[in-house]
Amino acid sequence: MQAIAADVGYSETAFLLPGADLRDREVRYFSPLAEVPFCGHATIATAVAHAERYGPGRLVLHTRSGPVQVTTVDGDGPPVATLVSVAPRVHPVAAADLDEALAALRWVAGELDPALPPRVAYAGASHLVLAAATRQRLARLDYDYDRLRALMPRSGWTTVQLVPRTGPLTFDSRNPFPPGGVYEDPATGAAAAAFGAYLADIGAADLPARVTIAQGVEMGRSSTLVVDIPADPTGGIAVSGAAVRLPA
Repeated sequence: MQAIAADVGYSETAFLLPGADLRDREVRYFSPLAEVPFCGHATIATAVAHAERYGPGRLVLHTRSGPVQVTTVDGDGPPVATLVSVAPRVHPVAAADLDEALAALRWVAGELDPALPPRVAYAGASHLVLAAATRQRLARLDYDYDRLRALMPRSGWTTVQLVPRTGPLTFDSRNPFPPGGVYEDPATGAAAAAFGAYLADIGAADLPARVTIAQGVEMGRSSTLVVDIPADPTGGIAVSGAAVRLPA
């Protein structure tokens, strides 16, 4: 699986393992360099591909982080899938880790949004959340790849989620992913779910809330992730999206 993921070259490749029940399967996710415990956008893509073969409906995927339920429905266009993450959690960032992350990103603390403080958020995988004060800061992504790649495994982060607020419940996002051998991820459903938990934890949204995240714009691979945060987020965060079939 690792060799196939490296050959494919996408930020993550999902492998649906054999099983007797088509609606209850084990899944594993590999980046070009390493296995990851959970990948949201690959989960959405897996569910859509499954629905195209076996019809829409409910699918339970057993990930390394726990079971994730995905429901696929037919829409006007391609099927839309909604996953519900494992129980999320949010905690502060160690000061030394934050300083090193900012240095690796070539950011300074004054470029952060004080209304959205740095945190580490988890909804199947851990992500450092840094909110930029301006969209212009996000557009200038030029980080020290090797330095950030050395920091992230030590800190247990899968990606770094860089977000500016673009409206009351809308955000843009860019996600460096050097531990996986990828400069930037075009869509990060796991980080989107974690970000929903983050917003709930810091009281930045009245719950229940629906948040929309735009990602992959600068890469020419625009993605839209819809995040539904329930009144009680402890049971999981929902992330919805469609998928696009790529040439083999």
